[in-house]
Amino acid sequence: MLSAQSLFPSQRHNMTLLTKLASIALLIASGVIAAPWSHQSRVSSTTHHTRALGPHNIKIRSFHPSSTFEFNKTYGVTGVDHPLSKRALKASSSEAAKSFLESKTEIHPSEITHRTSHSSENISNEFFNQEINGIKVANAVANVALKENRVISYGANFVKPKNIASATPIFQQEKAIENAEFVTGAKYNSYPVELQYIITDSGDAVLTYTIEVQNDDTFELYHVHVDASDGEVVSVVDFVSSATAYRVTPFTSQDLSDTGFSLITDPFDELASPNGWHRYGTTNTTDTSGNNVRAYVAGNAGYETTVQSSSTNIYNYVRDPTLSVYQGTNPDAARVNVFYIANMMHDLTYRYGFTEKTWNFQQDNRGLGGAENDRMEIRVQGNSIGIITVPADGRPAMMELGIWSQGDGAFQNDVTIHEYTHGIVGRLTGGGTAKCFQTTEAFGLNEGWADALPNLIQRTSAEDRDFLYAKWANGKNLRTYPYSTNKTTHPRMYGDSGTNSDTLAIAELWAVIWHEITVALMKEHGFASNLFDPTLTNGNTMTLHLIIDGLIAQPCNPTFIDARNAVIQADANRYNGANKCTLWKAFAKRGLGYGATTTKINSEILPPEC
Repeated sequence: MLSAQSLFPSQRHNMTLLTKLASIALLIASGVIAAPWSHQSRVSSTTHHTRALGPHNIKIRSFHPSSTFEFNKTYGVTGVDHPLSKRALKASSSEAAKSFLESKTEIHPSEITHRTSHSSENISNEFFNQEINGIKVANAVANVALKENRVISYGANFVKPKNIASATPIFQQEKAIENAEFVTGAKYNSYPVELQYIITDSGDAVLTYTIEVQNDDTFELYHVHVDASDGEVVSVVDFVSSATAYRVTPFTSQDLSDTGFSLITDPFDELASPNGWHRYGTTNTTDTSGNNVRAYVAGNAGYETTVQSSSTNIYNYVRDPTLSVYQGTNPDAARVNVFYIANMMHDLTYRYGFTEKTWNFQQDNRGLGGAENDRMEIRVQGNSIGIITVPADGRPAMMELGIWSQGDGAFQNDVTIHEYTHGIVGRLTGGGTAKCFQTTEAFGLNEGWADALPNLIQRTSAEDRDFLYAKWANGKNLRTYPYSTNKTTHPRMYGDSGTNSDTLAIAELWAVIWHEITVALMKEHGFASNLFDPTLTNGNTMTLHLIIDGLIAQPCNPTFIDARNAVIQADANRYNGANKCTLWKAFAKRGLGYGATTTKINSEILPPEC
């Protein structure tokens, strides 16, 4: 790492500096997620992620040691007692979870801080941070799940650092902000700067300024951790993941080539959006903005939304394929379609547990918990074919959909669903922080879930059919292989990933595993034509429950093994393990069986009971 004196603003335009930067293979070794009780130095896709940032294309390698994650393989379906129950002490879920963490991690209770919680049916999920000297450790987190006051799973990466920096900052905050801007090429956005410790891959606790910078043009948003003693950048967290009526391509249509357009009346869900899509608080809207979503084109007047074509809230705009995507009512048709798809995603996933309490995207939470003023902001006809920035609960996510080779990506519904899914994944894992997918493997898994949801949602029967992503807008399948249960058609296996730093390969493997799970569960339980009824026990409804529940249960920066185990745990929690062997068979088919480890060797072994 370079010192601030040799690297930063006073020499920004110095050609010698730029030459030096170009030769640097590693600028920043950092830790956004801390080690379980020790540190690792081996570079791996499960612990590191390298990205290039800023106008100078500076390479940043982040370090995120793997979490400890224990689930029903260790604790059984009914769970285990926590220390307070053994002492016959009455305790809340958070107190019980904290006592369990103390016993497992040997971290002093004064250094464990409860951050948030979520309860669903008979499961309580409690989330914690570690503190040192009364200051939060940004990359030391834990989550504990309890059922009937017994622990059924936990994940943690609390750490006992080798060395702890002074809690008093020395380097000037203003200069630290300049350094953060220089490395990322983004600008400080006036979000309050916070002092936090970061655990580095050397095992030390470094006091840092946590500075938020963003680039409005490119939708980049970062938390930059700058050493408070000398101004050196030690870590970067990246939040980017790539009676009304609406004329739209229906929600279950992959794109406009499937079924064309329909005028759909009152599609909002009365549970998820009881005031409809065009009201938040006391505000009523007559354009493509509302409680859950705002869809707009960035123009000279700022956020240019589409207004109703006729009262009240009728959005009947016809796409004209003979005109440019920018001409006539084509921009209006694009905004209306995206507004509809994103709202449908909000309402559907609300039914399955992505609600105000679990950190969803809404302006007005109607007093039901969580932070508000964070609806999904979607810019259509932008510069990127598809990208989303997902900050923590209480701050709006920003999605951008652009123009593809074959047309406006706003009509490629699976891409909108893909990007929205990044928001769901980012918020649910880690308790609403949106910081838990920073390793190469976790980043790839995030992309995998984002492909899995449109594949699931846009099914119209239990047929075992292949899925091609973004095929209309791209002119062909955007992925390397179609998603298929046929291993000749889609050959990816867990053992092929090795130390692979190719996030697309990781994503495709995880998504095809979910393809296998969906098909297997539908063969056993059939297909629900109404996915909006989460009480149905059909294969596709079960799959969506397992995705949502697993995301909440798994630890921060999950590996394939962690994510798999969380799904098995989710089935134990919700279905008492009824699908255990079906799930294990699906995992084993792709090499992620009972004997699989992080060494990435294929295992097609099933548990003895299967």
